[in-house]
Order: sequence, then structure tokens, then C-alpha cells
Amino acid sequence: MTQSIDKYTTYATDFAAMMQAPRPGELPWLSELRSSAWSRFKEIGMPVARRGNEKWKYTNVAPIANSTFRYAADVDSTRIISRENVVDNSPWDENWTNVVCVDGRYSADLSDRLVENGIYVGGLSDVPDSHAEVLRAHLGQYVSSDEDGFVALNTAFLHDGVFINVPEGVAFPEMLNLVFISTGEEGPQVTYPRVLIVMEGNSSITVHESYLSLSEEAAFTNAVSEMFLAEGSQVQHSRLMQENDLTYHVGVSRVYQSAYSEFASCSFSKGAKVGRSDLHVLIDGPEAKCTLNGLYLTTGSQHMDNFINIEHAKPFGTSRLLYKGILDGKSRAVFGGTVLVHKDAQHTDAQQTDKNLLLSEDAEIDSKPSLFIYADDVKCGHGATAGHIDADTLFYMRSRGLDLETAGRILIQAYAGEIIDKVGPDRLRDYLDQLYSGAVQTPGIALKGIS
Repeated sequence: MTQSIDKYTTYATDFAAMMQAPRPGELPWLSELRSSAWSRFKEIGMPVARRGNEKWKYTNVAPIANSTFRYAADVDSTRIISRENVVDNSPWDENWTNVVCVDGRYSADLSDRLVENGIYVGGLSDVPDSHAEVLRAHLGQYVSSDEDGFVALNTAFLHDGVFINVPEGVAFPEMLNLVFISTGEEGPQVTYPRVLIVMEGNSSITVHESYLSLSEEAAFTNAVSEMFLAEGSQVQHSRLMQENDLTYHVGVSRVYQSAYSEFASCSFSKGAKVGRSDLHVLIDGPEAKCTLNGLYLTTGSQHMDNFINIEHAKPFGTSRLLYKGILDGKSRAVFGGTVLVHKDAQHTDAQQTDKNLLLSEDAEIDSKPSLFIYADDVKCGHGATAGHIDADTLFYMRSRGLDLETAGRILIQAYAGEIIDKVGPDRLRDYLDQLYSGAVQTPGIALKGIS
């Protein structure tokens, strides 16, 4: 059913302006991809109807649909931000390969571009001829504009982003650090970060994505990442949502795994007014492995929705999922998603777990892990827990001379540390540890509701 475009007038105006002013040398097929996605967005819009919509049952996106966010058509990143600004506000190491996008667009001045030995790391809008066919073969192949309005909107405004291509047999030597910064230069604005990672056979990489705000302006981040893992390739991935308390963030990530590939991801969220992490991994080759970990912290009236799905389509696949939440104030978190095992995916080994620590009587968690199994020779399990800090453990620590707040803070840090410790390299792990440690030391968060 076609939705009224009235509430999307600003998007329509911005889209028309963008299409009327194409960049020199822009690929014709990219323009066609955008036009098709816009047509689909006009048909389905955003998922504001929640009744009967299980994917969005617990998260209301009407505030996004009913708000006006402008699109910054041209961004002069060097005028808005310096490399020092980026370093001071993000996880950073000069020994990493650092790539910066400002308001959704790749910044050549702030980034380390790499085109050598078959590797490409750079912007989507200026891919050299040597990698153009790889880009066309994979971009938009693992996300669907047909069923997701946010993906359709992101693809309609697909103007720039980050493209990574690692050739067969190559181990990327250092960490690849992707920093997406929303500046708030245009007032309440929307950005469309886009990432495509193509890993060829037996290649490997460690990559981190950060989403950050430089202002206190309201914003809407509509991010899409696609990752293709060819046979035997390996990706160590992490993602950090650290935007301001007025930001709406919808992040869609799709991962395709071939035979014998390994994908390990850690997702971290500690920001945004309403956050959504939609991750789907398709294991489409035998003996592939997938490990998904996540840590989310909500305070005040924040809302965080994790929609995590793993699909086993081939035999002898292994998946492990562990997400942990820390909730305070009147915040709310959602954990949903499925492990789907097709009938041909015999000998699948899958475990799915969601754990939550409630620091306030007013905090709420809706957790719904699910298994759909159509094979008869598998080893699968799932579970979910929610509770307060254990009183007996707290009493033991206080009997050893610790005050109430210190004891509680140590317990919370240990709880979060199980996920943080899975991240590498050390510089990134230390950054995340300080980020979450600082949060649990905030007055009022540590032991609210605990006597």
C-alpha cells in the first residue's frame, strides 16, 4: 500500500535536488539504483505501523517520520572539522588505517586512502577502474530496499561512503578504523553512512565503525553496511554507537558468509535517543563460523533496539550470540531476532543468549530470542535473563571494606568487561573500557534501586 508522501516532503525535495546535480563522472548504474530505491521508499515509507509488524513491535519510529531533517547536499569537511577534532573525539591510533566520513560523506583530506597490492580502501564515489566492477557486483546485493524503508531511503541518497576490497590471500596488516561524524552544521539533519566490504578468498581484516556527534543538535543517522566474505576469509568487526541524546540512529548491517569463512563482531551502544541495530548474517557455505557479541547501555529515557538474526543455510555451521544490557533510569531496551536453521543445514551448532542488568525499577527490557529449526540433526539453544545486582555478592564485597557505590561499580564493570575484553587491538579495548567505566561512575547510575 502506498503511503502518503506528505510527511516525507523534505526527503522528496532533497532527493530531487541531488538527482538534478550529479557529480562529474558518476556511474550511470548508481543513478538507476538510487531512483529504484526512491520509488520503493515512496511505496512503503518508514515502518510507523506497529500492529502486526513484529520487527518493529517495541520501537516507535513515528517521531522520525514526523520530524524534519535536512540533507546536507555538499559538505566541505575541512571547513567544518580538523583531523585533531576527529582524533580527540573518537577511538584513534596513527598506526591504524583511519577513514573519516563527515555527515555521511568520505573525506579524502581526513582519511588514509589505500590503493596498492590489489587492496582498495577509499570512497564510494571515486573508485578506480580496477575496482569498479567489484563495486557494481556487490553494492546493494545484500540489503533489500523492497522490504525495509530505511534501507530504501539510504540507497536513494547513496552518494558516497566507504568501499573496502581485500584481494585473495591478503591479510590486511593493521586495523581499519572507520569514523562517521555528524556535525549538526545544518541544524537538525539526516546523514546516510554507507559501507561495503568485499573480502576475497582467504583474506582477512580487522575493522571498527564509530558513529559520533560533534554537536547537541537533533539528528537522524540512517546507516547501512554490507559485508561479503568469500571462501576462507576472516573479518573481525566492531561497531560503536556514541551519538548525542537527541539523535535517532537506525543501523542496518548485512553479512554474507561463504564456506569456511569466519565473522566475529562486537556491537557497542552508549548513545542516541532512539537506537536500532539490525544485523542479519547469512551463513551460505559449509563449516562457516559466526560470533556476535554486544553491549548496550541505556540511561534516562533512552531506547535501544537490537534486532539480531543469524540464518544457517548450509551444513556444519557454527554460531554464537551473546548480548548484554545495562539499563538505568526510565530507559528501555529491546532484544529480538532469530536463529534460523534451514532443512539442508544439518549439523548446525548455534547458541543465542541475551542477559540484562537492571539498575532501576523503572527500566524495562523486552527480550525475545527465537529459534526456527527445520533440520533434524542440530545442536541449538537460546535463553534470556534480566535481574538486579546480586545482593549476596554485594554484601560480600562490602564486608571487605568497599563502600556501596564502589562495590556496585566494580560488579557492573566486570559484567561489561566480558564483552569489552573480546575486542582488539588494545587501544580500542582501552577506549571502550574507559567509555563504559565513565558511564557507570556517573552519580545515580551505579546502584539506583539497590539497598
